[in-house]
Order: sequence, then structure tokens, then C-alpha cells
Amino acid sequence: MQADQLVAYLRLVERWNLIYNLTAVRDLTAMATQHVVDSMSIILSVRTRLPGARRRILDVGSGAGLPGVVIAILQPGDAVVCVDSVGKKAAFVTQVAASLNLGNLKSIHARVEALTPPPAYDLIVSRAFASLVDMVTSTRHLLDEGGWWIAMKGKVPHEEIRDAERAGATFAVEPISVPNLNADRCLLIGRPSQGSERQL
Repeated sequence: MQADQLVAYLRLVERWNLIYNLTAVRDLTAMATQHVVDSMSIILSVRTRLPGARRRILDVGSGAGLPGVVIAILQPGDAVVCVDSVGKKAAFVTQVAASLNLGNLKSIHARVEALTPPPAYDLIVSRAFASLVDMVTSTRHLLDEGGWWIAMKGKVPHEEIRDAERAGATFAVEPISVPNLNADRCLLIGRPSQGSERQL
């Protein structure tokens, strides 16, 4: 069932790409590796840090729904919200939720800094959302007590980590290996620092 949903999602990306520029990757096999399998690499960290209960997850700068759609498919117990400032991309994720009958997936067309809680999110993730310091400063007000940030990156961005620390967040690096993808990949996993505006 989940495998069928992932394939159906890729078909939707392929179809919408004919009209809208959702992703620069056009080949279906390449999309499977570079987008879906890559996005799946976040799942273990999510489950490890927030085991058990229904998680509230915000995917910022979600674009075509990565990794938010993949999380919603593989973790149907989680409530996933994808937010993007580009209307056509937010509309695409809304179509994905309807087409794949993903009741746990919601799309919002907005700038993330304009969102106001509630809800507060247990986990805020990003895959292609600017810098760490931008992620921290624009979403801090949406992170629940005890929550985490997880940013998907390529090479370890040491300068971004230092900038985020100055902005009041501490990040650890978790290397990841994506099958059939010959590229550096890592997760940056963070929380507000002790003494910052939001202590966890």
C-alpha cells in the first residue's frame, strides 16, 4: 500500500512537472532516488527522537512535498503540515493529499514566519529551506516544548551551524547514506540552546 502510494506520488510529480516547475529532476528513476529515497532517510531519526505518540510535524519550504509527503505516507499516524510560499507548490501538495487519500497531510500556502500557533509542532523539518539560522529564526515560535528541528543537508555546513548557535540553537550532525545516491548527505538535528528565548 505505502509502496503504491509512493509510486503514485512520483507519477503526480512527473505529470505536474509538465506544466509547473516543481523539480529540476525529470527522470522518474532519478526522482525516486534523489527525492523519495533521500527523504526516507529522515524517518529513523524521527522515530528515534519522538517515539510512539502521534507526532505533529511541520515541513517548511516543502516545495513538491519533500520530505513531508514521504513522511505522511510512511507514518500515517503522524499529522504532517507542508508549508510553502509558492502557491503552485502548495496547491500540488493539496492535490497529492486528495489523490492519495492522505488524511494526515495538510498543505498551507504562506510564509512560515507568518504562521501563528497553535498548533505547536513536535518536529520541524526542512530539505531545501535556506540556511539553518533562517530556519531557526523563522520557526522558533512554532516549535513545541521538547521539540526538534531536523534539516536535511549535503556536506556538513559548519558555518551555518556556528551561525545557528549564535541565534540560540544547538545542532548535532548525523551522517546518512542514501542508497544509489553518490552524494554527501547529513541530517542536522537541533534544539534551542539553554538560555535562549525558548528553553527545552
